[in-house]
Amino acid sequence: MQLPHGITLFERGWLSSNNILIRGKSHCALVDSGYASHATQTLALVQSALHGQPLDLLLNTHLHSDHCGGNALLQAHYPQLQTLIPPGHARFVTPWDPVALSYQPTGQTCPAFAYSATLQPDTEIMLGDQRWEIHAAPGHDPHSVILFQPEHRLLISADALWENGFGVVFPELDGADAFNEVGQTLDVIEALAPATVIPGHGTPFSDVAEALARARRRLDGFVQAPQKHLRYAAKVLLKFKLLDARHLPLADLLQWAQRTPLMHRIYQSGALAGQPFQDWVLTLVDELVRSGAASRDQHIVSNT
Repeated sequence: MQLPHGITLFERGWLSSNNILIRGKSHCALVDSGYASHATQTLALVQSALHGQPLDLLLNTHLHSDHCGGNALLQAHYPQLQTLIPPGHARFVTPWDPVALSYQPTGQTCPAFAYSATLQPDTEIMLGDQRWEIHAAPGHDPHSVILFQPEHRLLISADALWENGFGVVFPELDGADAFNEVGQTLDVIEALAPATVIPGHGTPFSDVAEALARARRRLDGFVQAPQKHLRYAAKVLLKFKLLDARHLPLADLLQWAQRTPLMHRIYQSGALAGQPFQDWVLTLVDELVRSGAASRDQHIVSNT
């Protein structure tokens, strides 16, 4: 899909979020930096595209590990880099709190980074040579933002809207009522009427009405059956671990699940009441294998 002049999309695999490079006459900005284990690749992509120009701005739509894991390396390489993050979690970045930032509970990695300022919803920012609107997009993450360029009707939607759904509604895993916030964010996107959406994962798309309809059907399914969302979330965590490790002994995967607080929180929410924790994890692994999202060869589980 043709994007406006000055905008380059680095479409990544599902371990890392997409990265969007926005170049202008006075500065260059990058939206989201991917996962920590892909940080050197993120830096190489940026350097190749900039041809020696500095990277001036780094923006994070939210602070999940797959969207900001490359921050620390980019900051080390570009000492003058200004980093902008949503305000809600800023107090946990300085001082660094990996528990409040979700990295320790999810069993994921994110090197500590600093931030320069916050992305305030309902304000505007110049990225490249154009004005972008900042909109709050709670649901998947309570502090997430989306970015909208009105002249091109281009939306950077992060994990609030994908072509086939949206990200796990993490506040629901903590017992918060956040499905309604997902619906409200979908309404905000519909009101913006974007012509093109660059999602946090996957390819850009232009059939926004159909994507919204699919997202609302998915949301309604979760509202009607919250246990379905819990099970989906647990499998997403397992799949993310496999994306990172690629191949893992089953015993190690079970040990990782045993050490991961969010897996226990989901289990204790009643995802499979009465089943021992390890048996529950094994059923999730089997479901990933049956769906084609993983494979098992004797005692090894592999990402597919």
